Amino acid sequence: MAINLTEKAAERVKGFLHSRGKGLGLRIGIKTTGCSGMAYVLEFVDDVNDDDEVFESQGVKVIIDPKSMVYLDGTKVDFAKEGLNEGFQFINPNAKDECGCGESFTV
Repeated sequence: MAINLTEKAAERVKGFLHSRGKGLGLRIGIKTTGCSGMAYVLEFVDDVNDDDEVFESQGVKVIIDPKSMVYLDGTKVDFAKEGLNEGFQFINPNAKDECGCGESFTV
């Protein structure tokens, strides 16, 4: 499978990369934290590691490390504005539950 970005998410990433002035794409990873155990990590990538998985979605390179890929495979990333809040949202078929604040998940 792969990681897919919606058009809104891709446009947001392209805008960040343009403002930043450099970058190959977006790294999506997992870290252990929060009430449910795992949280998403986003960062811009200037170099790809030899063991990274690289996908292209909506014209954006998405880079995933092998350990995170197990938890992220098949995930769709969207960008939404709700009132004064805005941010990336993850539709992850591997997530079994989320904490109440939506900051972390479990598989």
